Amino acid sequence: MAYITDYQYYENNQIPSGGTLASSQENWGSYQYVTLEDIVNNFMLMYQGNNEIINNINRYQVLFHAKRGIQELNYDAMKEVKILELQVCDQLRFVLPPDYVNWVRISLMQGGMLYPMTENIQTNWSGAYLQDHDCRILFDIDGNVLKPHDSFFDIKRLAGSQKNMYMGPGPYNNQQGWNIDGSWYFDYAVGGRVGLNTETANVNPTFSINKKGGVINFNSGMSGKFVVLEYVSDGLESGDDSSVSVNKLFEEFIYAYIKYSILNGRFGVQEYVINRSRKDKSSLLRNAKLRLSNIHPGRLLQNLRGQDKWIK
Repeated sequence: MAYITDYQYYENNQIPSGGTLASSQENWGSYQYVTLEDIVNNFMLMYQGNNEIINNINRYQVLFHAKRGIQELNYDAMKEVKILELQVCDQLRFVLPPDYVNWVRISLMQGGMLYPMTENIQTNWSGAYLQDHDCRILFDIDGNVLKPHDSFFDIKRLAGSQKNMYMGPGPYNNQQGWNIDGSWYFDYAVGGRVGLNTETANVNPTFSINKKGGVINFNSGMSGKFVVLEYVSDGLESGDDSSVSVNKLFEEFIYAYIKYSILNGRFGVQEYVINRSRKDKSSLLRNAKLRLSNIHPGRLLQNLRGQDKWIK
């Protein structure tokens, strides 16, 4: 990264290299990270050459393995969580961000508080094919299957009339149970909790992720409400290499990852050389994880003090 003055860091007015206006927070905290370009440049200068184990390597190869290393970090070790707030539309769905890989937590924002939502283990969305009165699938003139805009299953969910296995207030002093075709059922005696299925004992809104469709589907009653999605990205910033960076605690691991990946894919490299580079990569990853864990004595002491309290 280009070095900037304290004034440029705090005011975010300009960066020396391009002279273009920066965003209001672009420089803040930037010293914690090293850019993808710097990683590739440093590796080409210091880890390859005539007197090094790796030679005759192209820059695009180093760039490819550097990206793969950053992806592995974001999946496993680094997990820098991104947070996005959106309003649920009338279609009861939430379009996944373009850099989404996996979700961490999905919360309902209500009254200034965040309430974690439960994943629906039932399917709450479905595709459909158009059929004739003999239940034969209909096709267009090109031989493609005709599909309705919404399946019958989705229509019921959007209308709020879809039945599910999650609990709701029943007619017996609002005792929680299941309403199926107008009849109420309980896993336990009314007034008791013996035999309660805790997996579905939830009256809060639920969600289900359609990974292929790229949306999060919500149950009825969520229209117009705000949802906060916490998710993990692959760290590649939707393909913009100039925006990709990695925490400096993982910088040495990235160099070791590139070195191991190149040696492991080459013909004629001795096995002991590959094994040594694999061990270097693994040990550097463990060290970086420990450094990033932020295990502070104050936090441990706070948890230990909490164990002395009586639970009444």
